Amino acid sequence: MKIRPLEKKDLSYIYTQENSRKIMALWFEEPYTSFDELQTLYDKHVLDQTERRFVVEEDSQFIGVVELMEIDSLHRNTEIQIIIHSKYQGHGYAQMAMSAGIDYAFNVLNMHKVYLYVDADNSTAIHIYKKLGFVEEGKLRKHFFAEGDYHDSLIMGIFKEEISN
Repeated sequence: MKIRPLEKKDLSYIYTQENSRKIMALWFEEPYTSFDELQTLYDKHVLDQTERRFVVEEDSQFIGVVELMEIDSLHRNTEIQIIIHSKYQGHGYAQMAMSAGIDYAFNVLNMHKVYLYVDADNSTAIHIYKKLGFVEEGKLRKHFFAEGDYHDSLIMGIFKEEISN
């Protein structure tokens, strides 16, 4: 498994994932409405220094996406997000991809902290994040609206010195 920068050729895979209501609900977002919108967003954000998007792949097969968002060079922190395609879930890709994204944040971008938001009811994801060393920092009550309801969200964070090897 490896991660590599997202390229325009990957947009068809991204469109399939991000046009799924179930998948985007995990990110507390609504699905994209059109491929044209996705292309416009890609063109707008490709040079944005506050974001890094990576494709997760195995033997050139698209597995998912890991993203570093809200990269703050002053306070040296960033949010991390991940989506693994449903047919590859349960094979350890999420943990490996998150680890690679965290490594990039700390060792390439020189971040001090990596944080994430996760649905308080997503026990599978929370288990993975805790295995990686993330610590629950708080609970945001009814903070995100997805799939017709408000959801509590946990905010979790990790510092470089807390990485479990």
